[in-house]
Amino acid sequence: MDATHTQDVGAAAGRRRPPPVTGLLMACHPVPAAAVTLLTTALAASAGQDARTCLLIAATVLAGQLSVGWCNDAVDAVRDRAVGRHDKPVASGAVGAPAVRAASLVALALTVPLSLACGALAGSVHLVAVAAAWAYNLGVKATALSWLPYAVAFAALPAFVALGLPGSPWPAWWAVAAGALLGVGAHLGNVLPDIAADLETGVRGWPQRLGPAKARLLMPLPLLLASLLLALAGPEPLGVAGAVALAAVGATTPVVVVVGRRHPRVPFLASIAVAGVDVALLVWRGAALG
Repeated sequence: MDATHTQDVGAAAGRRRPPPVTGLLMACHPVPAAAVTLLTTALAASAGQDARTCLLIAATVLAGQLSVGWCNDAVDAVRDRAVGRHDKPVASGAVGAPAVRAASLVALALTVPLSLACGALAGSVHLVAVAAAWAYNLGVKATALSWLPYAVAFAALPAFVALGLPGSPWPAWWAVAAGALLGVGAHLGNVLPDIAADLETGVRGWPQRLGPAKARLLMPLPLLLASLLLALAGPEPLGVAGAVALAAVGATTPVVVVVGRRHPRVPFLASIAVAGVDVALLVWRGAALG
């Protein structure tokens, strides 16, 4: 191979590699970050917050989610390279780990004043949620308590919204409990497709210790319980709408149990579908949060 051809190949590879800014954006886990931000903002709007407060809440949650996503990719870079996760920007070389680490710290620094601007109690709850997510990234994910940060972070979202309302009303117990259950189900669904790769790199969280079969069988239970709480608990159960939602959630259970045996991604997709139903129920009942 002559020098000219080598230069041409190198130039082509350089053209194929996305710019660092693109890699940085992809490393923040943009889909989950956007989903959590939109959910919390919609929940705030349904609870009665004005447009200005909803924008503040959106900025606060987005900053926190960016910090968590970038932290995750920076911490997992070595493991991702070891198992050939070329879909991850840091592992593929699209962006450097130092840049992602710096971005996570900047986003975290912005999260603190933004959270406190939402009110002392509400802001403190949101910071607890972000701290739980960081704890997961920094080591809890490899322990038997890997479910706990998910439960805390998801439970904190309705509490954050409720405590930000005038008078800082205490959040409804059923909304907080449903959020925690939704977090546990999301944890199982998120980890299930990657259990083999996680075990290969020494990550032994709760789902990894259960194994794929038990994790797949257990995953629908917390999601179903969350749906039951959101549909039936509180001062005004949702009636027909709640029954339809529960039927939709129940229909995913055989899909997870049966189809998930051969297609590990199916339970993850099913968990997203159920989470979507639960989010709709939570937003629908936003006015009853506090």
